[in-house]
Amino acid sequence: MARFDIAVLGGGIVGLATAWQISNRHPDKTIVLLEKEALLAMHQTGRNSGVIHSGIYYKPGSLRATNCREGKVALEAFCTEHNVAWERTGKVIVATAESQFQALQDIYERGQQNGVDCQIVDKDRLSELEPHAAGLKAIHVPESGIVDYPAVCQTLGRLLVEGGTRILLNTKVTGIRQSTDAVTVTTNAAAIEARQVVNCTGLFSDRIAKMSGQKMQEKIVPFRGEYYTLKPEAQHLCRTLIYPVPDPEFPFLGVHFTRMIEGGVECGPNAVLALAREGYTWKHISPRDLFESLTYPGFLKLALRYWKTGIGEVWRSASKAAFVRALQKLVPEIRAEHLQVAPAGVRAQALAPEGRLVDDFLILRSERVLNVCNAPSPAATASLNIGKLITNQLGLS
Repeated sequence: MARFDIAVLGGGIVGLATAWQISNRHPDKTIVLLEKEALLAMHQTGRNSGVIHSGIYYKPGSLRATNCREGKVALEAFCTEHNVAWERTGKVIVATAESQFQALQDIYERGQQNGVDCQIVDKDRLSELEPHAAGLKAIHVPESGIVDYPAVCQTLGRLLVEGGTRILLNTKVTGIRQSTDAVTVTTNAAAIEARQVVNCTGLFSDRIAKMSGQKMQEKIVPFRGEYYTLKPEAQHLCRTLIYPVPDPEFPFLGVHFTRMIEGGVECGPNAVLALAREGYTWKHISPRDLFESLTYPGFLKLALRYWKTGIGEVWRSASKAAFVRALQKLVPEIRAEHLQVAPAGVRAQALAPEGRLVDDFLILRSERVLNVCNAPSPAATASLNIGKLITNQLGLS
């Protein structure tokens, strides 16, 4: 049986960033990273919209806010050093009705408390920034940007291997057993032993945590976000990033426009319950995953609270015309013929039993296993700093 000091489970950006930070801080430690897919970053990271978030939305002092701010700086420096494509584009958060002015002001004040470079601009200035955006007022966030997250992951993977970390692909964790001085991780390939384990498995983080003996009431419920991209003739309608004022009663940001680092513009997402934890279309169904979601009290309470909004999200999934109408609130010139279907993503969202979305990072420890049980957006932006935070919690010497 192969033995290591640290085993990191999960080859998305959080797992890779964690392994990289450990290897940098403790080059004498032996590290292995296990990934169940044939390639790194196949799921949440690989389907990320590519935004470098500023931290404007998050509660001041929260892990999301502090990790986003520090992680953004670290990510930009990493990409510059390693020639990964990124760009500071700026972003506008647009109020299309006077009823949204207070929410816009609240977001602005959060941004100020979090140290974000942002300004409230009037309709004329908005027209200069985004000529095709409809809005009465907006927040301009010049420091927001875009990046190639899969390329970040490939670079992290290369650096890890060059530094001596072993990366085992096609290696699915099937069991975890803790003893006094080690953790045995069984897989579909072979068992490995490590002195400590870090669980960064995203959509399956709660199941892996329970394997480790972690007691937790929260459960991962998968929400699918569906996207379109603009055809070339309509890409001029969005220069940078155009976001709506989020509904404070609904825990998602709403459909928006994102210019992508490789070119083109992405539109979306909506937010619907995925019928499998890796359910990227309505045809992808896992009876186990679906049963867990539909029988979990936390999801049932959430669905009851937001049933009207939920129906609207499902309708936008079923009706392209409804999706277009949502986009037209931000950019009235958008037409159905401008849009083509793009790959969907699935967000791993931890829900508490009372129906509350866990809106901050949730990191729990079960003896020798550190479980990252919730890493919501801006986890990709914040990943390098999350990796540093996890490294600190391991207490390595």
